[in-house]
Amino acid sequence: MRFEVTILGSSSATPIYNRNPTSQALNVNERVYLIDCGEGTQQQMLRFDVKPGKIDHIFISHLHGDHYLGLIGLLSSMHLNGRKKPMKLFGPPDLIKIINVHFEYSWTNLNYEIEFYPTQTKRPETILDNNDLTVETIILNHRIPCTGFVFRQKKPLLKLDAHQLENYQVPRNQFFKLKQGADFISEQGKIVSNDLLTIKPDDPKSYAYCSDTLANDSYLPQIQKVDLLYHEATFLNDLLIRAQETHHTTALQAGEIAQKANVKKLLIGHFSARYKTLDDLLNEARSVFLNTDLAIEGKTYVV
Repeated sequence: MRFEVTILGSSSATPIYNRNPTSQALNVNERVYLIDCGEGTQQQMLRFDVKPGKIDHIFISHLHGDHYLGLIGLLSSMHLNGRKKPMKLFGPPDLIKIINVHFEYSWTNLNYEIEFYPTQTKRPETILDNNDLTVETIILNHRIPCTGFVFRQKKPLLKLDAHQLENYQVPRNQFFKLKQGADFISEQGKIVSNDLLTIKPDDPKSYAYCSDTLANDSYLPQIQKVDLLYHEATFLNDLLIRAQETHHTTALQAGEIAQKANVKKLLIGHFSARYKTLDDLLNEARSVFLNTDLAIEGKTYVV
């Protein structure tokens, strides 16, 4: 069962050579959930084979340009390429005003509907619940209203053991009940235990995306024990004062957050353009939380 994140952009504020503003694509069972959409996201999708037609949900964390300035272009290209199905868009309430202004003054009437769901920053809430997963907001502490997102895969159905199904001559009309955990009762009244006929699936996966924020403990309960945590790490800790002034996190602090939350793996990103190489940021985070990787553009991380 596919659950993986492809990094499309990992730079903060401005693009630099080989690094673009923030954007990620989460693939869950071939449904792609786009998380933030900085400038250049469309080009990155072309480079790294992320299909726009698979995207039905877009999540925007906040209204700083490095997190949404690619959105208008992406929505426009989908229109020009004949998209018909609705797009579910989640983000700050004023985001829809920005979109409407652009399309009004370009005389653009989209071929498809944008279903807009405004997020709020007073308390966490579940903003999506479908067959594959739930998505909750994380209330972050940035200079403007900002949320992160937690994607939690739903517990999958049991897998069927084809050899055992044939061995016990289980009819096809019983398959779904078995997947739900029921035992099989034969026509002769013999009970065959479910665990003899099924294979336990992988445990549900979880991914937490912590966009721009001051590091603090307020959001730790929501990200406890997630399989993969993405956390911004804009600066090295020698610029802690600058991080606090701009409401950002250092690499050292990101490692501390991962440690406190007892997550399985940490990805750091949103790197300041001042850093041409990223090894020092990685080493600083790893000094606290060893299982840390850099969010490298074009790389896919299997959860």
